[in-house]
Amino acid sequence: MKKVFLSIILLLITFSVKAQEASLINWMTLEEAVAAQTKEPKKIMMDMYTTWCGPCKMLDKNTFNNKDVADYVNKNYYAVKFNAEGNSSVTFQDKKFSNPNYIPNQQGRNNQHELAGYLGVNAYPTIIFLDESSALLFNLRGYQNPNQLELYLKLFATDKFKEITTQEQFQKHVEGFVPDFKM
Repeated sequence: MKKVFLSIILLLITFSVKAQEASLINWMTLEEAVAAQTKEPKKIMMDMYTTWCGPCKMLDKNTFNNKDVADYVNKNYYAVKFNAEGNSSVTFQDKKFSNPNYIPNQQGRNNQHELAGYLGVNAYPTIIFLDESSALLFNLRGYQNPNQLELYLKLFATDKFKEITTQEQFQKHVEGFVPDFKM
């Protein structure tokens, strides 16, 4: 009996630690982020994911759970996590978006949410960067490890992207970028 009780306690502690690790980034809804921008202007980083997407799960586990990534995002961005095939309704830029073709209890892929289409998402995961006025800056498609994402996080947070006007300048920036997030 003692072994069973001890095993249950150990399991609860493990789940508690895992739950704390899973929430390093202060995620909020898009509406909350846009409202926060009016009080303290910051850019928005939005994770457009789906529940069936393997690379989306890797992004959560390997990148968003990285302490350096989470600290940088929490300091410099409002972070939004949005299910691109979900059934929520959201108001953004004075337009209401939903998923009218959503199929309840659908296993795997579902229909795309109108907001994902509006923001030009056509692959998952896609990390969307919005400026302080919620205007679209960039869609970053695909899985990014912490150092790959660091390049873009710093590019937009520091407004360095405004100095880059050609593909050659961007390539030079990428080649000269030295990541400092721990992997």
